[in-house]
Amino acid sequence: MDIKTLQGAGFGNLTTAKTAFDTLATAFGQHVENWQHDVVDRLNHSEWTGTAAGHATTRIKTLHDELHAAQQEIGLISRALQDAYDGFAAAQAHLVSALDDAKAQGLTVAPDGGITWDDDPNSLTFAGHGAPEHAKDIRDRISAALTEADHADRTISKRLAHFTTNASNATGLDSTVATNDTAAANALDQVPAAGTDPNSVQDWWNGLTDEQQRRMILNHPEQIGNLDGIPAVSRDQANRTNLQNGKADLQRQLDALGPEPPEYGGGYSAGIAVPNLDYTAWKQQHDLLVEKMNGVNDIEKRLNTPVDSAHPPTFLLGFDTNGLGHAIVAVNNPDTADNVTTYVPGTGARLGRVDGDISRSDAMVAAANAVGNNRTTSSIAWIGYDAPQNIVPEAADDTYAKNAEDKLHGFEVGLHATHDGNIANNTILGHSYGTTTIGYTMKDKGLPVDNVVLVGSPGAGVDTARDLHIDPSHVYAAQSQGDPIGLAPAVDPGGLADNAWDNMKSDFGFGGDDHHLIHGRQTTAPEFGAQILPTDPNGGHSDYWNANSPTLPAMGRIIAGK
Repeated sequence: MDIKTLQGAGFGNLTTAKTAFDTLATAFGQHVENWQHDVVDRLNHSEWTGTAAGHATTRIKTLHDELHAAQQEIGLISRALQDAYDGFAAAQAHLVSALDDAKAQGLTVAPDGGITWDDDPNSLTFAGHGAPEHAKDIRDRISAALTEADHADRTISKRLAHFTTNASNATGLDSTVATNDTAAANALDQVPAAGTDPNSVQDWWNGLTDEQQRRMILNHPEQIGNLDGIPAVSRDQANRTNLQNGKADLQRQLDALGPEPPEYGGGYSAGIAVPNLDYTAWKQQHDLLVEKMNGVNDIEKRLNTPVDSAHPPTFLLGFDTNGLGHAIVAVNNPDTADNVTTYVPGTGARLGRVDGDISRSDAMVAAANAVGNNRTTSSIAWIGYDAPQNIVPEAADDTYAKNAEDKLHGFEVGLHATHDGNIANNTILGHSYGTTTIGYTMKDKGLPVDNVVLVGSPGAGVDTARDLHIDPSHVYAAQSQGDPIGLAPAVDPGGLADNAWDNMKSDFGFGGDDHHLIHGRQTTAPEFGAQILPTDPNGGHSDYWNANSPTLPAMGRIIAGK
């Protein structure tokens, strides 16, 4: 597709063809009704019996089904032609808009797409000092419009070729084929349900024209933005809408709380002021809403930060404010990056604390870039699950990890479904309880990753690295001597009596020579079998990403495939 072809294209023939098929479908439907009334109904009410009657009835029933199937197929051709018109017309409108804007800005667009302008400040037709930037924008818009037209052409041609084949070999007379074709056409107007196989979602998305995709993003952002198998750019567009909608909803909830009640209800008990229960409830709701709003503002600020060497482009791959809120934020586009890593944070992870997790992704991208192999790296902060919010009792409960398995598995499969070619090096990296979440998912479902990194782990739900269903030489673990996670065997997960907890530790080997922590064997124990990463011996539980930490460059080398 070129500029001249798309700009001058007339799509009236598509409308004419659609109208003709609509007329044909209506007329054909009337013939089917007449056939039903004049032949089928009369035969059913006749007194004709015997072998010949049985054969005739069977054949007439088959012919009746074939006629209905043909009617369905004719109607589907009409729908395909309408989609073709919508797709081409939208692409043409985008091209014309770009060309009109170019003219208004004093730019001349050649038939081959080249753009020129008058750059003489003393000239009456001077295009302005911003002409180079305007030209780049126009060039990108023209390219997008031509790509959109090509996509519509391929998509519609494929659909029409299918119906042509059905007509030529008579498969379109099969009621099952017609039913499946109708279901496929209807599916183009329906967003796949959450949890649908990401590869099927990708096939569905690729079957839409660009205009249909645009309408899906506009009309169903909450579904598109959080659906694995949708490309990162499209998810980001949908989630930017979700972010603004979520922000407005949080503000409405804050406004609905009304003014702050008095902290104390009046009176004293044993010389102590009596708390106001209304204040306690108000305060709890208010603080949670404010925290989530802060998380939204942090994401919004990052999305709007100009791209530079310190701030790569950011993509919002998931967002909602349900519960404590969720967000999936990618530094660099994972669909085009050579190296892709997903970072799963642990206890305390939630929307209101997303800023720190994005900063860790920044640090890991920088560490991978420092390897200097000229590969691009994307790091994704995956706060896509309900993480435990306290050490005792929540972080001692494996339910949070088990509940996250399907979500994490679907997300990782989706990364491969939407990637432009194969991912050169794919890493999953967890911190604290995030390692437990990763471990359970890998143990129960497997993950399509090349490396797994377990940092400050209370146990990954397995006894050995090989239980993660990956080559143990690609399992890495880090735990500094100063990390209190090493005390995990001494944590009572359920308020048990001392003797009961001691018995449990004895039964499960916690704290003994077998090096078991609360969720499995310690990942840095020799018996676990992971590759051990260097650490700062004085580093704490959250210090692995510090600038002077030896763990950070080690993570960078793994992420970069080194």
